[in-house]
Amino acid sequence: MTDAPSTETPAARDYRGTVFLPKTSFPMKGDLPKREPGWLERWERMGLWQELRERSKALPKFVLHDGPPYANGPLHIGHALNKILKDVINRAAQMAGHDAGYVPGWDCHGLPIEWKVEEEYRAKGKDKDSVPVLEFRAECRAYAAHWLDVQREEFKRLGVAGDWAHPYATMDFSSEATIAGEIGKFLMNGSLYRGLRPVMWSPVEKTALAEAEVEYQDHKSAILFTNFPIISASAPDLVGAEVVIWTTTPWTIPANRGLAYGEEIDYALLQVDAVEDGALLTPGRRLVVAEALIPSFAKEVGITAHSVLRIFKGTELAGAIAAHPLRGWEAGAPGYGFDVPLLAGDFVTTEAGTGVVHIAPAHGEDDFALGRAYGLPVTEAVADDGTYTMQAPGFTGVHVFKAHEPVWAALTEMGKLSGKGFITHSYPHSWRSKKPVIYRATPQWFIAMDDANQIRAKALDALAKTHFVPDQGRNRIGSMVAGRPDWCISRQRAWGVPIAIFVDKRTGEPLRDPAIMERVTAAFREEGADAWYQPGAAQRFLGNERNPDDYEQVMDIVDVWFESGSTHAFTLTPERDLPFPADLYLEGSDQHRGWFHSSLLESIGTRGVAPFKAILTHGFVLDETGRKMSKSLGNVTAPQEVTKQYGADILRLWVMNSDTADDLRIGKNILTQQAELYRRLRNTLRWLLGNLDGFQDAEILPHDQLPELERWVLHRLSELDARIRKAAKDYDWNGVYPEIHAFCATDLSAFYFDVRKDSLYCDALDSQRRRAARTVLAALHRCLTAWLAPVMPFTAEEAWLARFPGEGESVHLQLFPEIPAEWRDEALAAKWARVRDIRRVVTGALEKARGAGTIGSSLQAAPSLHLPEADLPLLPAGTWAELCITSGLELTAGAAPEDAFTVEGVPGVAVAFAPAAGEKCERCWRVLPEVGRSAAHPGLCLRCEAVVEPA
Repeated sequence: MTDAPSTETPAARDYRGTVFLPKTSFPMKGDLPKREPGWLERWERMGLWQELRERSKALPKFVLHDGPPYANGPLHIGHALNKILKDVINRAAQMAGHDAGYVPGWDCHGLPIEWKVEEEYRAKGKDKDSVPVLEFRAECRAYAAHWLDVQREEFKRLGVAGDWAHPYATMDFSSEATIAGEIGKFLMNGSLYRGLRPVMWSPVEKTALAEAEVEYQDHKSAILFTNFPIISASAPDLVGAEVVIWTTTPWTIPANRGLAYGEEIDYALLQVDAVEDGALLTPGRRLVVAEALIPSFAKEVGITAHSVLRIFKGTELAGAIAAHPLRGWEAGAPGYGFDVPLLAGDFVTTEAGTGVVHIAPAHGEDDFALGRAYGLPVTEAVADDGTYTMQAPGFTGVHVFKAHEPVWAALTEMGKLSGKGFITHSYPHSWRSKKPVIYRATPQWFIAMDDANQIRAKALDALAKTHFVPDQGRNRIGSMVAGRPDWCISRQRAWGVPIAIFVDKRTGEPLRDPAIMERVTAAFREEGADAWYQPGAAQRFLGNERNPDDYEQVMDIVDVWFESGSTHAFTLTPERDLPFPADLYLEGSDQHRGWFHSSLLESIGTRGVAPFKAILTHGFVLDETGRKMSKSLGNVTAPQEVTKQYGADILRLWVMNSDTADDLRIGKNILTQQAELYRRLRNTLRWLLGNLDGFQDAEILPHDQLPELERWVLHRLSELDARIRKAAKDYDWNGVYPEIHAFCATDLSAFYFDVRKDSLYCDALDSQRRRAARTVLAALHRCLTAWLAPVMPFTAEEAWLARFPGEGESVHLQLFPEIPAEWRDEALAAKWARVRDIRRVVTGALEKARGAGTIGSSLQAAPSLHLPEADLPLLPAGTWAELCITSGLELTAGAAPEDAFTVEGVPGVAVAFAPAAGEKCERCWRVLPEVGRSAAHPGLCLRCEAVVEPA
């Protein structure tokens, strides 16, 4: 009995093991919150910052001088934006071939910290004024030191690289000594003086405030219209008439000393004929108001009928004298019997009110300037706590913010109140206490802007030479410098650097003695500014040749903006190996009136030059809907929470994917989008690493042996390299990283990688085409990891070490790769722009076939590509098939069928779909007629058979 013949077919061979699939240890998931701290520990362990400094000694310096954050709480998202942007610019400068040393710093003195310590006192029922000043200062120092350490660790967690072991702080003894010395320079050159003039004053905090310490909020203010009877004038019909003023600060009426009119304004001599019931004015009164404002004025005060007796120019009011509306008021006798002159003021407008402005020289800049020009007295009618002094008879002890009722009542009693009420408007508040502030004339220390040292003129000249990013910053800070008053640098507080000078009690002049300044700065350097408050300090610093009883020891502290404006003096020094001036200052756009401004004035005043060569400003951070962040709204995004959930690289990517020149938005949805962008970048790096498995430099092909597709990719790298180097040079990174992401997503993943997968996976290991692709992948890896290192330092390090492992290895020790000039090929780029346009038509036709269920994979297709005659030489049909990932392609200049696929915007190109003829190769999946012809490997195409069984 014989066996029956078998009817089974031989089992198909599994060729999966012969395909060269990507292989890498670089994981798909970043797991950044867990992995990033490990990288920080590694960099600390290997002394990366110190190694960078050692290697960079011979390189040209790049200095971004750090604007100091305030050491009084955990970091917020604005801090993160600022420091990340600085870090990206620093890292990029380093990798572009500079020695980019970076010294982070902190602002440690001033009202915010003092206020916090006082809050702690109040919570314990403790009176700050009963605490010895040195004890109080010690508590402020401890508070600042605590938060400095907290913020330092939070900045480090964000991946910010710098000399964290040796930061600067304004409360360092050496810093305090330098700040005192900088004040001394203004003392010695004559620009520092003490004067009485109005400054922004916080009645709650009992101190003068800088403009940068003031914010504007809506506030409900009392208003009034009041009448000043004219007692003498050049025109007889004006005598006995009443000049009406309008003000939103009724509390300033007791301090009134003048009236201002506009010389070219048309005024009306107005007679009241009828009024509403309850109106304060009575018929028959003759009033002077601007003609243009009669309708609004009449409505406000209840005038129902009036007669205009005549119209006249403001010049006719020259020399006129009025009486104060409280003249003869019994409760205020005899305090308001003085004359009130009418004076021409170029700041008077007809935008609101009556066209006449009441002048209280102690309570407004325009008022003060006009009063000084005409010798008006500057009253000190308001005490430091906001209550009236004895110079406001009838109101002494009343707080100015509660004064409207008694002022209204007094004016009503005298028959001089025409109208009253309330308005809600934007009003200055202290950014610390959130309480309204006032203008108040007090004796303060000022730095002159326009004396012989010409600080204003020199500052404006320096700004003209400064590089601004964006450029509109030049006009903003320029207009502020051009219009600012003298710089008030004194504060009536305890925590800070004292204005360490003495005033001669006999002459009122400050003592200008270099030996005293030398003793002061030497003591501060050893003991800190506390030395000024020690018993016997006056005798110690004045020396034995002077009697301390003859001198006033100034106890005001210096404005913190002067301190932070002096940071260049103790940071950009030979001791730190940082040259002056800095290449770049970088802060939020609010610093045009803050740190940029004070740094400029301080440096111009002491050195004659700006402390910076360039200024970069960024916007503020808002929530996803464009609202300001606030705890009460629950829309705050904290950087600590972002790093905990997503990782610092995601937060950094958000910064660099934003237009930082404008306000930025952040929130859950935006961070989710950034995480998705990150995933795509990470997958690009992973694919590169996987396909570079086992790569050796011996595989690299010279440029002239590379196919056009590879040379086009290298051309794109040369374009991006130029873009990045320009950004590093100009500090303008807007759009750079979105462009890199688009390159990875569109040029690489969706095109080049897709096209070259077949060759990389299925060609022989030593095939020319595969070697060419791997040559380009190696260049891509080096470029992308280096370019991404400034913005994604953790991920870039991981991607670098996955290919170049080593204990001393780091992408952050690398420079940006040098791109050979031959890579740049504009003609090739133009050709391949056309190639890709044509390819879009082919892939569109394939998508249509896939959508109809005709094919599942593009490799099942072999379409006909109809091109204009001029495009036929672009590429051979085989290369078109490679690019379009089809198993074949027919190239023709013949007329396309009517149903051929076309794409709008690509004229003359049409694609007729056709299925590929033959069988599917079990290894590469191409559909070819040759599959099945091999006896040994009937399931393979000839290419794959040659790889599986090489000759």
